[in-house]
Amino acid sequence: MNKTLEFFFDLGSPATYLAYTQLPGICAETGSQLVYHPMLLGGVFKATGNASPVTIPAKGRYMLEDLERYARRYGVPLKFNQHFPINTLMLMRAVTGIQLHQPKRFIDFIDCLFQAIWVDGRHLGDPAVVAEVLTGHGFDPVQVLELSNAEDVKAALRENTEQAIQRGVFGAPSLFVGDQLFFGQDRLDFVREALL
Repeated sequence: MNKTLEFFFDLGSPATYLAYTQLPGICAETGSQLVYHPMLLGGVFKATGNASPVTIPAKGRYMLEDLERYARRYGVPLKFNQHFPINTLMLMRAVTGIQLHQPKRFIDFIDCLFQAIWVDGRHLGDPAVVAEVLTGHGFDPVQVLELSNAEDVKAALRENTEQAIQRGVFGAPSLFVGDQLFFGQDRLDFVREALL
């Protein structure tokens, strides 16, 4: 593997979910390594003055149609979550905690959360629902909550988010090949070309 694809992500973005479904295949095809960087999209928005496209009604309607188009093109399920937007602070701390302390379970962990939000339409802003989802996938919700509250985990998520902002990230998904930034799941053709 001679190239690295860095993936700055937040579970609360449907475009990020779509990119997530495609990136392992792109990396396998190009012999590249995929590096996951959990970040807090709310922190990025606050620092950059950006906001979700759904805050502009016409753009929001278009975005939903466009996401459905891409889901069909990619052959993956997508159900826009009726609980959107979701406050992902605890979720992204949990993701960061699993990545730091249980790296072998990291992919299974984000798989189950992306599935719960963007396929099953679960309300992951509700701690009881999060506990149910985690238990159903073999994770101990009490242990995950403890990880989420650990100081090293909080610091790591803050650091990832600050690094993203310093590198020019303004939304999710954001992908880097070297110093090249690619924003959005609709730029994956360019990402693939940069990795070849």
